[in-house]
Parts: sequence; structure tokens; C-alpha cells
Amino acid sequence: PVSVGMSMDIASIDTISEINMDYTATIFLRQRWTDERLCFDGNKSLSLDGRLVEMLWVPDTFIVDSKRSFLHDVTVENRLIRIYPNGTVLYAIRITTTVSCSMDLTKYPMDKQTCTLQLESCK
Repeated sequence: PVSVGMSMDIASIDTISEINMDYTATIFLRQRWTDERLCFDGNKSLSLDGRLVEMLWVPDTFIVDSKRSFLHDVTVENRLIRIYPNGTVLYAIRITTTVSCSMDLTKYPMDKQTCTLQLESCK
């Protein structure tokens, strides 16, 4: 098994829809793991073009309850891949996602809603 560290920043909450019972947010997702096959000599990290992600193993992370999501690609895909001499890989992406959120509006306008943003892996 590979241990994957993750961090996430919510850049914005763009919309909240009471009618559709969902919200849309833009997030920055960073994942870090070590792949010994990528070790190299040196003391500086390598930043790779995001298109090279197809050549690397990356975690199969997905957003639970996502209705639709997309990666930003203006002017190129918003992906960062950095490899450190010890084989540690930093993979960062910017995603906008619309996620289901069951809301109880029976006490509106005095209600309080809690919406989650959960990430999981298939394996």
C-alpha cells in the first residue's frame, strides 16, 4: 500500500442552490506520496509539465456526492507535479465541483445547514 497525504483549500463557494439541493465550490487539492522508482541524485526538486501526469501513477481520489466536476485548463491544465530526489511526488490540481447537499428548510429562515465535502479513494 502507498500512504498518500492530502490537503485541500476551498478557494470559493460559488453557488448554493436550495432548489437543486447542492453547492458549487472551487478547491485546490494537493496530494503527496513517495514512489521509490522516481528517486534521483541531486538536491533540488523537479517541476514537471502537467501533461506528464499520464506517465505517472496517481491516486484514484474522487469527490463523494459530486454531481459534476471539472479541472481548470486556462491556458493550460491547472496541474502541478513536483518530484523530489527521495521519490516524493507532490501533485496539485484546481477543481470546480457541484456537490449534493440535503438541506432541511422547514425552519427557514431560522435554519442552519451543514454541507460536507468528502474525498475518497476506490482502493
